[in-house]
Amino acid sequence: MKKHTVYVGADIGGTNIKVLALTGTGKRLAMEESPTSDLPGSDWRQHAREAVVRVLQRFSGPVRIGVAAPGLPAHDARSIAHMPGRLPGLEGLVWQKWLKQSKHVPVLNDARAALLGEVWLGAARGGKNVVLLTLGTGVGGAAMVDGHILHGHIGRAGHLGHVPVDFEGVADIANCPGSLEDAIGEATVKRRSRGTYATTRELVEAARKGDQVANKLWSCSVKALAAAIAGFINVLDPETIVLGGGITKAGPFLFKPLRAELDRFEWRPGGKRVRIVKAALGSEAGGVGAARAAMDSADK
Repeated sequence: MKKHTVYVGADIGGTNIKVLALTGTGKRLAMEESPTSDLPGSDWRQHAREAVVRVLQRFSGPVRIGVAAPGLPAHDARSIAHMPGRLPGLEGLVWQKWLKQSKHVPVLNDARAALLGEVWLGAARGGKNVVLLTLGTGVGGAAMVDGHILHGHIGRAGHLGHVPVDFEGVADIANCPGSLEDAIGEATVKRRSRGTYATTRELVEAARKGDQVANKLWSCSVKALAAAIAGFINVLDPETIVLGGGITKAGPFLFKPLRAELDRFEWRPGGKRVRIVKAALGSEAGGVGAARAAMDSADK
């Protein structure tokens, strides 16, 4: 009796390594999670390999593996080519060799993996034109156009947090003036609030309670997000925009004013509006997307 292929997705983050095993229909078969230990003197790569091995040991049939990680992937999709300052040893690591696999192990950027996961099994299931934004400490993103995830000339495509919403603003980590990331990312809450709030949660709670300063700051952040999304809609023409990340825990306090601002900003020929939805897969999106990349690679 022929055994069906198992698809394994390893999502390498700065805090955790999550490894998922799925069937070709997306049914979860196994999961392993371990701390990355991205600290001087530690070898997070060994943690990653051990987590993958623990999953592989559960299956005797054919297995294909995909890897999601931060940074810019190499053109051959065998490694991450550029990720300075984090996860030492990631740049140039050929995962097929490191995991001792005979078959190609596709390596993709973690945001693109999350988008692929949401399109396969999540909030944008079956979509062909989809934009993903992850709203957290920073703002990550990825875009799919006509069924193809955009990579760009050197892999920068989809870094949607680094678009200007204020050309006179402070330069962000990518040297972009007044970026969306700086306008809504948690990393700048303290600066934006002049030290009054340390986290988005604190800012949102104060705004909920009627604090006028907090309300103004939150309103400006949501307006910046809406303006950026309106721009992405005009450039990429998505059917769905998926919002993920910790800031989406604000729920209606984010989505209601965002949709109201998009009623002002969005170009809607023929009355067609883009769906704005919350990500469905949470922290598993990257692993699901990496597994899907392994499946797609096996089909080639």
